[in-house]
Amino acid sequence: MRVFVTGATGFVGSAVVQELLAHGHAVTGLARSDDSAAQLETAGAAVLRGAIQDLDILRRGADQADGVIHCAFNHDFSKFAQNSEDDRAAIETMGSVLEGSTRPLLATSGLAMLAQGRPATEADRLPSPSDHFPRQSEAATLRVAERGVRASVVRLPPTTHGKGDHGFVPTLIRIARESGKAAFVGDGDNRWAAGHRLDAARLYRLALEHGAEGGPFHAVAEEGIPMKRIAALIGEQLGLPVASLSPEEAQAHFGIFAMFVGMDMQGSSERTRRLLGWEPSHPDLLTDMVENGYFDA
Repeated sequence: MRVFVTGATGFVGSAVVQELLAHGHAVTGLARSDDSAAQLETAGAAVLRGAIQDLDILRRGADQADGVIHCAFNHDFSKFAQNSEDDRAAIETMGSVLEGSTRPLLATSGLAMLAQGRPATEADRLPSPSDHFPRQSEAATLRVAERGVRASVVRLPPTTHGKGDHGFVPTLIRIARESGKAAFVGDGDNRWAAGHRLDAARLYRLALEHGAEGGPFHAVAEEGIPMKRIAALIGEQLGLPVASLSPEEAQAHFGIFAMFVGMDMQGSSERTRRLLGWEPSHPDLLTDMVENGYFDA
């Protein structure tokens, strides 16, 4: 299968490219820079130059592919609304190319806002996009699917971890270093689901080979790790005190990131495992943090 991958040199996307190539698929990756293009060529993938906002380029990539995996998303939360709009346009553009065919499209979403106080399941549905949480990945994918495209989403846990991680946990570690304390909000019992990037990459491949049918798919290895446990490990590894913060204190301490630190984002992957035969095999989050360079100066 020839697969067009956006975000192909990103943290998760680069693992998806390697997974696809290792299992006999041909890959064309979207690259917006010379460095990204060189990385893809070294891996053995073809290159399509452009950015996620280049809709004509996305049409070309989807048109030339037997399937599409959309991993690209700009995680600059100061521009969350615009980044969400770019994501919507990309999904709907590539989906329009796949109409009238059996070629699958897998987009990327997350577990935030799905459920509170329990693990979110694949049957849970996100509320409609709003000013509070404008990400439109699932809503756009659903509209594409309603037009007959074999389209679904892979939901990544908030802590998708592994070598090269620059997401939520590294942000917590950076803030702890800068502030002199590791912190959580309230009692710290809110939980984050977790999964390794290499396990997630295998899930994308299996879901694509399954025709993107039966989703959403949950790339969840651990259903929920209490935030106070994550903060405690950060404090232990950095030799810093661990503190509970009120919601008001958290705003000052974490800035724009405070919304996520206090959020409960548990997730189950029981249905995904049963449907695809997917079983995570890589290290858990806390082990990975200690053994894979998260605390290297």
